[in-house]
Amino acid sequence: MPFGEMYTQIFENNRAWVAEMKGKDPDFFENLARAQNPDFLYIGCSDSRVPANVIMGVDPGQVFVHRNIANMVLATDLNVQSVIEYAVAHLDVKHIVVCGHYGCGGVKAAMQSADLGLLNPWLRTIRDVYRLHHDELQRLPEPQRFRKLVEFNVIEQCVNVAKACSVQRHWLVDHTPTVHGWVYDLHEGLLVDLDLDFEAVLERIRDVYRLDG
Repeated sequence: MPFGEMYTQIFENNRAWVAEMKGKDPDFFENLARAQNPDFLYIGCSDSRVPANVIMGVDPGQVFVHRNIANMVLATDLNVQSVIEYAVAHLDVKHIVVCGHYGCGGVKAAMQSADLGLLNPWLRTIRDVYRLHHDELQRLPEPQRFRKLVEFNVIEQCVNVAKACSVQRHWLVDHTPTVHGWVYDLHEGLLVDLDLDFEAVLERIRDVYRLDG
């Protein structure tokens, strides 16, 4: 489809979607506009093939979303840290999901010995994950190694979420939010739960990262 037609089609799609939602619930947009009260914060990859609401099967207003290359949670990234703070302290989310996906271009790039310019400092954190699990990963053939690094990266980003002061503070009060690690399978369309034991993760890191004195 030519660019101009594609651009116009987006607005036609939008009008069709509005009509569909109003057909199901005439007050849908009025109710949505009043406030958001999501139970989930979703931290995912910017990959266009992994839209959070679609793969979770939820409507607008049910999930608070942050996306970046390779679903990273960096202490120096004020964007993701602000999102976590707002979601926990102001939206009172009950679950934080870090969702990677098999076939992630960011993870694949981090596995290469190449100078990628501006991406280098961003991908270095994934290379650090590779270093932490180097021996195990090197025993795997290439396709499995790639998939396993995607999973290890998700788990490490979940640990980074647990380091956030807002998460620790809220957990001490009412044992929420719980942090989950997921991977989306592009070929199957299915979400894989990595079954992260968040309470065990938090307990394991708190000797070093605890912020409550």
